[in-house]
Amino acid sequence: MLETREIVRKVRQIEIKTRGLVNEVMSGEYHAVFKGRGMNFSEVREYQIGDDVRTIDWNVSARTGRPHVKLFEEERELVVMLLCDVSSSSLFGSGRALKMEVAAELAAVLAFSAINNNDKVGLLLFTDHVEKFIAPRKGRSHILRILRELITFEPQRSGTSITTGLEYLLNVLKKRAIVFLISDFIDEGYQKPLRVCARKHDLMALHLTDPREIEWPSAGLVKLHDAESGQTMWIDSSSRSGMKTLRAEYLRWQEGVRQQMQRSGADYQNLSIAEDYVRHLVTMFKRREQRR
Repeated sequence: MLETREIVRKVRQIEIKTRGLVNEVMSGEYHAVFKGRGMNFSEVREYQIGDDVRTIDWNVSARTGRPHVKLFEEERELVVMLLCDVSSSSLFGSGRALKMEVAAELAAVLAFSAINNNDKVGLLLFTDHVEKFIAPRKGRSHILRILRELITFEPQRSGTSITTGLEYLLNVLKKRAIVFLISDFIDEGYQKPLRVCARKHDLMALHLTDPREIEWPSAGLVKLHDAESGQTMWIDSSSRSGMKTLRAEYLRWQEGVRQQMQRSGADYQNLSIAEDYVRHLVTMFKRREQRR
């Protein structure tokens, strides 16, 4: 368990790092993609040549004797939900950070981008059980609370059920939201709630991967332990043919995840925890903007 001083230090470090990334890179991309869900009436003014005749306010026009049009402004406020997998596999990491640590930074970048645009942000942490739900709200203090939870939270369970997280979200969110599903997707059987969530909400799947899941050093027999199931197995990492087979199976599985997201209607982005995740986020946002 981290001490309070250490928690404050870690939260502050992430805030400084991610706020810088948001200010330098993300804000414009975020706003360009997530412009609001509709338009609100603002005011009326006299008709000018070139105005859309569909916006004419006939009541005001009849009352004044001159044609007037309605002006609208963007309905800016959105709800952003961060749906984070905190199962035991998120504690894996072969390089500078664990998947869970990168997920916390990633969530912070998205959260600060959202509040910069006056959007509400909420958090749902899940394993094979809903571990924590924080309702969407605005403000820096609220984002810092979310960061503290991501840094300090200790889940009660170890397994993964994406279905559980998605179904809970579908029950508690009644209005359309932007949902970022952050996971390593080591799970199965979640196709149906994924499709439903992608239809109801704007769903983006952020797939956290690690280079060591695909490239192994030659170290002879290696004992592997599955943190979620508790099972162990031996791998001969010096066997070229065996490692080639494992690599092919992993790539096939990863492509299957991508195709599943595509079929469901969700956006998908693979994010290696050893690389610059912000660059890949920007790539995804640009891809979405081009489709609009």
